[in-house]
Amino acid sequence: MGAGHAHTLYRAGGSPVHTLPPQCKIAAVFCFVLVVVATPREALWAFGLYAVLLAAVAATARIPAGFLLKRLLIEIPFVAFAVLMPFVAEGARVEVLGLSLSESGLWGAWNILAKGTLGVAASVILASTTELRALLLGLQRLRMPPLLVQIASFMIRYGDVITDEMRRMRIARRSRGFEARGVRQWGVLAKSAGALFIRSYERGERVHLAMLSRGYTGTMPVIDEVTASRAQWTYAAALPLTALAVCLTGWMLT
Repeated sequence: MGAGHAHTLYRAGGSPVHTLPPQCKIAAVFCFVLVVVATPREALWAFGLYAVLLAAVAATARIPAGFLLKRLLIEIPFVAFAVLMPFVAEGARVEVLGLSLSESGLWGAWNILAKGTLGVAASVILASTTELRALLLGLQRLRMPPLLVQIASFMIRYGDVITDEMRRMRIARRSRGFEARGVRQWGVLAKSAGALFIRSYERGERVHLAMLSRGYTGTMPVIDEVTASRAQWTYAAALPLTALAVCLTGWMLT
């Protein structure tokens, strides 16, 4: 997999969550999200308990609340979509603060906001406690298709390279007096995007030829074997199993 790559979401630490093998954390987050999605939307209290569970995990991992909340801003587009649902959905209408809103739209908006926010929060906690390279190794241990793992590995490895290429192109445009002030400049930006695509494609071809010359046969060597003990799997399963108990209770009470 090569050397590890730091990313802005990761926070180094030695908490029990940090030291868990990545495959345990990936499986726990995946199962937790499935349980949250399967929870009836009418069980409002259940989503509150899920939030408490995630807050407990974040506290154990020593992730500051501000750091977590700032990363949750990524779901703003989904929030905007959810806010519009009560206005455009059909069905029975209810009056809320003088506004006529769709009852089914309100439930739908709540469903998206609650489950989406919990899913994003769980993903942020996973990324905050696991390095990118470790995530890839965890996916390998979980028998993820090798081709998908390789694609993800190359995306991580060469994302910074492409970003740096974009930065150099931006500096070159500015050095020639270019400023994107309106629609008239879109043509230049489109040509820049095309040039970036061609350069990225050519770089990918060169990298592939270099790999073939070094004996690449379609699979990447596994440098580190990340194993997990039964105790570690049990520790990781605490989150989804507790959430499952809450989900089943929610179905029985609704």
